Amino acid sequence: MEVVGVLGLIVVVLASGFFWVWDFLERMKSQEQAGLLGGESRTLLVIAHPDDEAMFFAPTVLGLTRLRHRVFLLCFSAGNYYNQGEIRKQELLQSCDVLGVPPSSVMIIDNRDFPDDPGVQWDTEHVASVLLQHIEVNGINLVVTFDVGGVSGHSNHVALYTAVRTLHSEGKLPKGCSVLTLQSVNVLRKYISLLDLPFSLLQTSDVLFVLTSKEVAQAKRAMSCHRSQLLWFRRLYVRFSRYMRINSLHFL
Repeated sequence: MEVVGVLGLIVVVLASGFFWVWDFLERMKSQEQAGLLGGESRTLLVIAHPDDEAMFFAPTVLGLTRLRHRVFLLCFSAGNYYNQGEIRKQELLQSCDVLGVPPSSVMIIDNRDFPDDPGVQWDTEHVASVLLQHIEVNGINLVVTFDVGGVSGHSNHVALYTAVRTLHSEGKLPKGCSVLTLQSVNVLRKYISLLDLPFSLLQTSDVLFVLTSKEVAQAKRAMSCHRSQLLWFRRLYVRFSRYMRINSLHFL
């Protein structure tokens, strides 16, 4: 019994040390990124479906808020694949409120041109046109969206990357407007939660956001707003996915 007690104490000490280092590194990283990203920028998060903001981008939204960015959100569909579009719109607004994004900064596109359907390829030029208009109207100087892997490989996610990439490569973005894309990782890294932190710290990335324990709870509250989507496998996702805790991003 004494051995078990000692081992338990060692585990507690190691865990406490790990979380202290985690918080310390995140504070240091935030200071570095404040210079890289600039303070009080106008950032646009571009997502495909309600729940993307919490399921994949919560560390980025909360990290940018730390850096005093004003975050806008553009969602290209109402998530109506199972005819729950109206419910999911409200869930998105609730989630954004938890993440610190007010309703006035949220735009949800709900039309047949951008259906919530992995079997439909969204028109790149149309996506790019809508996106560029939103960037210009809101004076955006930083765009954040998926990378070519779309994290989950969903074709709607990839369509957003393709459109942003097109605007960037053709020089159509306003002067001074940068683009950050969320790095996709393999399945093993995706589901090992904080155990992925050493890999993320060692891997080359332009920006790394790691949530503190308090912010992780905030991210989970945001995801819990999407009650219509919280099936058993998504509950496991919330518990184990690195994307609820860590975001690695690259500039285009």
